[in-house]
Amino acid sequence: MVGRFDERFLEEIKSRLRPSDVIGRTVKLRRQGREFVGLSPFNKEKTPSFYVNDDKGQFFDFSSGKNGDLITFLQETERLSFAEAVERLAAEAGLALPALDPRGAEQEKTRQGLAEWLETAAQWFEAELRRPVGREARAYLEKRGLPEAEWARFRIGFSPSGRTALKDYLVTKGARPAELVDAGLLVAPEDGGQPYDRFRDRIIFPILDARGRVVSFGGRAMDPQARAKYLNGPETVVFHKGHQLYGLSEARKILAAAAAGDEPPLVVVEGYMDVIACHRAGVPAVAAMGTALGEEQMEVLWRHHPEPTLCFDGDRAGRQAAARAMDRALPLLRAGRSFRFAIVEGGKDPDDVLREQGAAALKAQLSKTTPFAEALFIREKDSEALDTPERKTALKVRLRKLAATIADPDLAAAYKEDLLARFEGLWPTREPVYTVGAAGRELSRARWDKRKAPLSGATAQGKQAAVALSQSSKPLAAALAQAALRDPSLIDDSIELVGARGFGDERLDRIAHELVQLRYEADGAEFDAVARRMRARGVDDETLARVERDASRAGVAAPFLDPTVARDQVRLLWRQAFDLLMRLESLERAVAAAAQDLARDQDATTLVSLKAERDHLRKLINSDWAHEDEMRPVLPH
Repeated sequence: MVGRFDERFLEEIKSRLRPSDVIGRTVKLRRQGREFVGLSPFNKEKTPSFYVNDDKGQFFDFSSGKNGDLITFLQETERLSFAEAVERLAAEAGLALPALDPRGAEQEKTRQGLAEWLETAAQWFEAELRRPVGREARAYLEKRGLPEAEWARFRIGFSPSGRTALKDYLVTKGARPAELVDAGLLVAPEDGGQPYDRFRDRIIFPILDARGRVVSFGGRAMDPQARAKYLNGPETVVFHKGHQLYGLSEARKILAAAAAGDEPPLVVVEGYMDVIACHRAGVPAVAAMGTALGEEQMEVLWRHHPEPTLCFDGDRAGRQAAARAMDRALPLLRAGRSFRFAIVEGGKDPDDVLREQGAAALKAQLSKTTPFAEALFIREKDSEALDTPERKTALKVRLRKLAATIADPDLAAAYKEDLLARFEGLWPTREPVYTVGAAGRELSRARWDKRKAPLSGATAQGKQAAVALSQSSKPLAAALAQAALRDPSLIDDSIELVGARGFGDERLDRIAHELVQLRYEADGAEFDAVARRMRARGVDDETLARVERDASRAGVAAPFLDPTVARDQVRLLWRQAFDLLMRLESLERAVAAAAQDLARDQDATTLVSLKAERDHLRKLINSDWAHEDEMRPVLPH
């Protein structure tokens, strides 16, 4: 959607609207010289610190540090996506939205058709719940403390046990079975038989997108012996599990209704009923629908709240879910973007607390949160006994590695300091686990003196060769960039990391930056078209040729460049290679930091361990890594 709006169109919107007029509808402004000033819409304050400048087309909020244009203002205050904000402003400016290209128009037509059948199905499910066939489902909902007065708010429904009940109804309305399969409503048997209803004898929870449109369904089985207690719809052109969050549209309403400066927490819970319980208590909440919380979902969460609260069950599965979320979030953390953690007391979930103790108790428990850094430290500290010097040192090594995975260098340094301070606090008077000693210090000094000695003739030649080689990009990094130039959509799942860290080689930072910008302006472009756009942005032919040349040196380490590999396999291999390179970059930083720490704490064990892991990863990256045994668990067979 974003690709529809080029800079010219956006500037036309801004030229037709005065920020003070639009913002002035929600913020009381008064003129002060060439600017307008008012109380912050983001924080409670008595002295105005919110400024709007029509000449610059910008707002500035000094109490919160937020600033931007009209699009940003709507995104921040009304939790709209970029596309939603542009559409709102275009309508206000009297501008028609740009037409889609033929392929995009056809895709949009298909999506719209499926969306209509999904909405019709949702209405049918709702009606079935109130008919005689839904008697047991109604009794179950009442037992779970969800009264009939709340069903319509959450659009709860029921799917009867008939094999083709929904199919028969929608076909009479004009639907084709193939369409309903594409929408995820029917299952097409592998043997070529007739499609049948996906959801049967289940309480239905419609899954809505951020704007409240039905994109899929989740179903809770009424039969306790059912193979799957909960069943979610499959991936479709309108439903992407890795991006959608159950309950987001309702959570946005609660957030938008909150008073300025009194923003409630945005909570991530595990189940449909937990989300509903939180909403009934006035707490905005979402769920990831049975999948691990992914990077795309984290980006959506941060768009609505700077520190969402992750509330997983206290059992083993809940702890594992929290651990996976921590590991995925670490590289993406930066100032103003983190998570907090909460655990509901007594092994209960939010739905239990609401039914047994009421809304006030649920709010109180969800307000007891642990910061990300503390939760991360507790996880690592509790992962094994710390009863030997080796295990204590292993904890210290892990903490340094984890801090190094944060892309933001300032935050990475702050995390390392925080985590190591917590580590030292466990043994306030402890002696160093391992010291280098005088002999080790002499060896280090000798090595330093050797590096300062004049170069021999052969060494000088080698240094000249190294300088020449340094002008080339790392082969695998160049291969990643070359593949992304051919198909910019490869970076979509990692766009935040690519924007922050490039391809792990500073010589490719310009290419990475332009590709990220391109993903917001173009979609599905062929290589020649991408190359033209890159040239228009100042990336010359020599740079593109150098990337291609350096990429050719990657050989078997870049299987995603093989033109015979299927596109979905290319995406998987590219992401795997990118993750490997990011891990190596983090380890390089951790090694450098450990080397600096060596002089301070005389503990060489961490440095030795990090170097060993770094060297192993270097060797792996330069090999046919896709066929290495250690990679097989994460690659398709």
